[in-house]
Amino acid sequence: MTVSPGITERSAAKHRRRAPLLVGLVMIAVASGDYLGWQHFAHAPAAAKPEPPAPVPVIATTVQKQNFPIVLTGIGNVTALNSATVRSMVTEQIISIDFKDGQFVKKGDLLAQLDPSTYQAQLDQAEANLARDQAHLQNAELNLRRYVPLQKQGFAPEQQVATQQAMIAQKQATIKADQAAIEYAKTQLSYTKLVAPFDGVAGIRLLDVGNIIHSSTTRGSPSEPNALVVINQVQPISVMFTLAAADIPAVQEALAKGSVKVIALSADGKTELDTGTLAAIDNQANTASGTISLKAIFPIRIASCGPACSSMSGSRRRCRRTA
Repeated sequence: MTVSPGITERSAAKHRRRAPLLVGLVMIAVASGDYLGWQHFAHAPAAAKPEPPAPVPVIATTVQKQNFPIVLTGIGNVTALNSATVRSMVTEQIISIDFKDGQFVKKGDLLAQLDPSTYQAQLDQAEANLARDQAHLQNAELNLRRYVPLQKQGFAPEQQVATQQAMIAQKQATIKADQAAIEYAKTQLSYTKLVAPFDGVAGIRLLDVGNIIHSSTTRGSPSEPNALVVINQVQPISVMFTLAAADIPAVQEALAKGSVKVIALSADGKTELDTGTLAAIDNQANTASGTISLKAIFPIRIASCGPACSSMSGSRRRCRRTA
């Protein structure tokens, strides 16, 4: 195909005229965009400015000199203030159990009754011997009152009067022995009643009705229980905790000035369980850990221990001492 030179020149001229036109359209579009953007931002509302922070109040006061608490923290465990294993002083059969497992008992409450028949018979015999010897003493004194006038008149030998006086002294000594035997029999009879030594919580009984409980010095067999129950005093209650030996001088100084407050906290250290006072500081340190044990007394049962606080004597507690 052949292209004429005239047509080619016309096409080139048309392209040269179209290029300035495209450049002009682009400039107009850019100018229009700038104008529209200016109109948008010029009439847009100004952004809200953040409010200034509230003023912090400042209070001026006079400088004072006063004490502030020094707090020392240690890990401790709740223990019974007193713990007693109830044993029998005599060997007898248990005829009644008068408490329930876990029951709160008061001092002097009857825990168990042993068979009292043997010791009641011994008491009756001792009282009968006393009555017999008192009768003999009365008769001896009556005879002495008869012999003395006769001896003064010469109708009775002096030796008879002296013998009668010695007999009276012998009867008086016999009566004292009888009285001692009565007290001994009463004591033995009292051992047939096993009572609570103090207010506390009874554990699980170790012997039931019908068993023979042996005295503290005897036992039927090595595997046989030799006690009735364990009583733990939990009100008030004690907490044993440890502090570093380096802190003890400061604690002793505070204790010399007065009572030192101790606060029992829960295991996570967030809940205050009870507030008590420091009771004692151990007289020796643990050379392995470099700590010394302290004992605090709390007036009431620590709430988290529940009704059977004695069973939680091994539970760990965090104790805070404030001097």
